[in-house]
Amino acid sequence: MKTKDLLLHVCCGPCSIYSWQELEKDGFNLRGYFFNPNIHPYREFIRRLEALRSLASQEGREIIIDQGYPMEEYLRMVVNHEEERCPLCYRMRLEETARKAREQGIENISTTLLISPYQKHDLLKDLGEKIAEEYGLHFVYKDLRPGFRESMARARQKGLYMQGYCGCIYSEKERYSAGKRKTKRRPDDI
Repeated sequence: MKTKDLLLHVCCGPCSIYSWQELEKDGFNLRGYFFNPNIHPYREFIRRLEALRSLASQEGREIIIDQGYPMEEYLRMVVNHEEERCPLCYRMRLEETARKAREQGIENISTTLLISPYQKHDLLKDLGEKIAEEYGLHFVYKDLRPGFRESMARARQKGLYMQGYCGCIYSEKERYSAGKRKTKRRPDDI
């Protein structure tokens, strides 16, 4: 690892608060990267993007925002592969982050997805390391889950939009369907 510059894939404003802070404590110079074609519907995508822009403005963060919204590419990738949608989604976002990091001359990548107790950490770590290696980069893994509640509380204090599901239409259905809503508790509701 030659530099301490790191391109941080950012899924949303709330998850980035603690993640950013912890990676800075580790000595990294961070730049955020918002690339999330999995977020549906489009108005939800815009709400999350605006919350991130607000946070970036409040805290003086540098965020690169992918100007495209390749929702169709994401949907083509996951339709008929619903059981594999999370690994496919992780791969898509981490590969794009690696591509952008290489384009920017940044040698380290990571993701704010590592703060979520809902994400598959072993899979994220494995994919992140594999993709980083393919691009000649280093994936910085840190288990950020202990800071999840703090990050959400700080996001509320800042008045940021707080989404109720991961992002894709499948996760929205799972989160709000009547049968699962009563049995699945969110960590910040405990």
